[in-house]
Amino acid sequence: MALATDTSTLFKTFRSRAGASLKKNASRGADHFSVKRQLDGLQEKFRVLNNDDLADALSTRLDELEQWRRPWEPEILSLLLQLSDRPATLSKVDSIQLRPVDSFPTLVWSGFDASGTAYCQDDIWQDIDFAAESSNDDLSVVSSDISIPRIVPQRSQVPKDEINVSEDLFSSGEDEALIVSIKNGQFWKEDCVGNHGNQTDHSRFITELQAIREFIFMLRGLPTALFWHLDDGIEIDRRYALVHSSNQAFLNMLRKVCSIGKKVKVLRQFIQNPQSIIFMQTFLRGIEDCVFAFDSFLSKMQSQYLLHDRAAAVSMLQLLEDVRRESKLLILLSDLVSKLTASTSDESFKCLDLLYDLVCLSHASGDDDIFRYLAKFFFACFEAYIRPVRLWMETGQLDSTQGTFFISDTRQSSDLRNLWHDWYTLDDSSGNLNVPKFLKPAAHKIFTTGKNMIFLRNMNVPAGNLSLLGKASLNFCDICPDEPSSLLLPFSGLLEAAFDKLIDANHALTSRILREQLDEQCGLWTSLQALEYIYLGRDITISSTIDNKIFDLIDKGHGVWNDRFLLTELVQAAFSQLPCVDSSRLIVRSFRVSNRDAENGGRSVKILKALLIDYILPWPVANIITKYAIQTHQRIATFLMQIRRAKHGLERQRLRKNDFDVGIDDEEDVLGYGIRHCLLWFINILYSHLTELVISMATVSMQRALSGAKDIDSMIAAHRAYMTSLEDQCLLSKHLAPIYQAIVGLLDLCIHFADIQAARHGENQFDQTTRSFGSSTGHKYTLARKSRHRHRQINHARSISHFDDYDQSDDVFDDVNADDDDDDDDEEEEGYGDEYAYDDGNATSISFLESPYSHRLRNLKSQFDRLVVFIAAGLRAVGRVDGQQSWEMLAERLEWKRDRFVMA
Repeated sequence: MALATDTSTLFKTFRSRAGASLKKNASRGADHFSVKRQLDGLQEKFRVLNNDDLADALSTRLDELEQWRRPWEPEILSLLLQLSDRPATLSKVDSIQLRPVDSFPTLVWSGFDASGTAYCQDDIWQDIDFAAESSNDDLSVVSSDISIPRIVPQRSQVPKDEINVSEDLFSSGEDEALIVSIKNGQFWKEDCVGNHGNQTDHSRFITELQAIREFIFMLRGLPTALFWHLDDGIEIDRRYALVHSSNQAFLNMLRKVCSIGKKVKVLRQFIQNPQSIIFMQTFLRGIEDCVFAFDSFLSKMQSQYLLHDRAAAVSMLQLLEDVRRESKLLILLSDLVSKLTASTSDESFKCLDLLYDLVCLSHASGDDDIFRYLAKFFFACFEAYIRPVRLWMETGQLDSTQGTFFISDTRQSSDLRNLWHDWYTLDDSSGNLNVPKFLKPAAHKIFTTGKNMIFLRNMNVPAGNLSLLGKASLNFCDICPDEPSSLLLPFSGLLEAAFDKLIDANHALTSRILREQLDEQCGLWTSLQALEYIYLGRDITISSTIDNKIFDLIDKGHGVWNDRFLLTELVQAAFSQLPCVDSSRLIVRSFRVSNRDAENGGRSVKILKALLIDYILPWPVANIITKYAIQTHQRIATFLMQIRRAKHGLERQRLRKNDFDVGIDDEEDVLGYGIRHCLLWFINILYSHLTELVISMATVSMQRALSGAKDIDSMIAAHRAYMTSLEDQCLLSKHLAPIYQAIVGLLDLCIHFADIQAARHGENQFDQTTRSFGSSTGHKYTLARKSRHRHRQINHARSISHFDDYDQSDDVFDDVNADDDDDDDDEEEEGYGDEYAYDDGNATSISFLESPYSHRLRNLKSQFDRLVVFIAAGLRAVGRVDGQQSWEMLAERLEWKRDRFVMA
């Protein structure tokens, strides 16, 4: 379609439509004042940079532009300003000058052969008779000294009618001897002249030279008459025989040659299959080189029999011997390829294992030539395989284009706290590590070295610190130098030593840098020290500040005792004085209390499990001190807090003898003092054993192990062993659950005893916060005691509210039917722990109506004795199994003191 002219109706229509569209969709144009300011600023910048010529040129052109005002001038100048690239430094006056227009000479007729003599002497202007002497039916060969090249289109197959065959190649038929020799050479034809002998046994006699030619063709994979190429092998045509040899001897020789041909055929079939993995491509190329060298040998042997001017002995035995010698390497590789193709697994590195075994076998057998060739072949494949390994160790990156790799990217999130443990794993999904067997001893170091690089990269460690990474090559000359002594050492040892040297250099360097960064930049040791203070009770004064506040709120029945916001503020304020603790990282988490504990009013130490202190570690340190370690710290801290809770309740009951109590209930008071002493003794023994012996000694051992750790995995293993040891020795592991439950039951017994004593001696409670005695019931409680002493046999229901004692309320008498079970001693217990828990009764009061004070004390003393006996026996039992000396020591201390208590 031709373009519309300026005057055509179509052009005018399009122009009007385009103008209406532009007017309708007109956008805000450029601000010409802003453009002018930018241009003025650009001129000033040119002059400041001492480029006055460029500023003058710009000013001149702007003046010329003022004479040719256009509506879109501001937009055009704004576009040019936006497209400009550092005009103050890159622009030059010479480059903005208008280029001169190239002038071309005017063409005239006189310039074209003015004389008119060109092209006049040849017969190019005469008519050509195309019909003369041209026929496609006649084929002739024109011989000439000058050959005129022709451009012939390429075809996949030349038609037969276009082939020009020289007449010299045709025989006139007069040379009968030549024809007979050709026919005799075609021995596979049934009517060949060379067919002699008895035809009934289907034997066709051939010459030894013909058999040799068939041997060579078969070994080269070409079709032959003497051998049949089947899918998986080669079969012999038994119809042929030698005139001068027995059929059995000839058949035996054919079988030997056929066995070699089968081996070579396996290699030829293997190299026909393309490979996608790089080191498998290198392996395939090596097989191709071996087959090509064997084919060259066969071509050389064949040329000896084709040259008639050279005397060559025609001997099948000699050819078989030469083929055996040259195919020795091919036979070894053929067996390797057969094992590789027969393997059902998809492990691409299987060829490296087989090639490695073959190299070691040839080295052990003393065949130096084959060993050197196979070793170089192995290192070529291994160098291709180790490329992703080098990339992983040097940069921490995975190359998925290299096929299967024994390291997998398993990251589910970008949380750096899980970098070391969850981002990457060794690929052992099939139950076996997907790595060549000669690399398995070093696989873990390779894995760790790469993770070190990822760790350092995320810590923003400068690349200059990693410039010393070893990048040595692994080749045959370096590992097996041309020295007689190198042949005496096993190849496996040489390869392992060289590879370990390369890996150890990178592993040691990255591990050292990472350890320095953890110690100096990330505060590893500071974090460990902070965990001791927060969880392991290293400073009891700080722990007591938090404990007293929480325990008082529990005793008073306030619902805010587990308020996480108030407790977080309390904990942060308590630990803010320690330089090793970053108080902003402290968070207190609280959980919903069970209905039973809520109904009991916190009269059990189990309620403290609802509180957990979290200390947020820096992400590099969190990879070493794992989430499991923090959870174990929290469990230990809760256990220590439960012990302090029981001791807190007992120490509040510092009883004093009133003047009017002389001679009254002396026997019961002595029993109460004795029980209190036993309970305090047990708590002090247990707490000192855990803090001063178990935690202190284990912490010192852990610090020593961390100082001697060579890499991050060793540090993680040392800290994990430390936490496992603490968990066992603090009786928090699963197989020690019965002993732990018995201790918790005994701690609850301490709380129950404190409640009993509060009911009897409420006016003599000791306030640890004010360090003074206070009467919670006043004179009413004293008169009640005197009345109960005078009228012991009268059923007078009396109960005293425990929480009211702490609130210092006068209402201390409350008739509530709550009692201890008098038959606890008669019930058969199957275990300890919750089964030995005291009778909860009323969660807020103790009643002496049905169970007198003395009976409660004796029942409590009986439960204490049974629990201590069970704990000591259990510690000795597990100590004999696991061999923990700390358990034996605790059991001896408990039994030694318990046997010396004599109480009424």
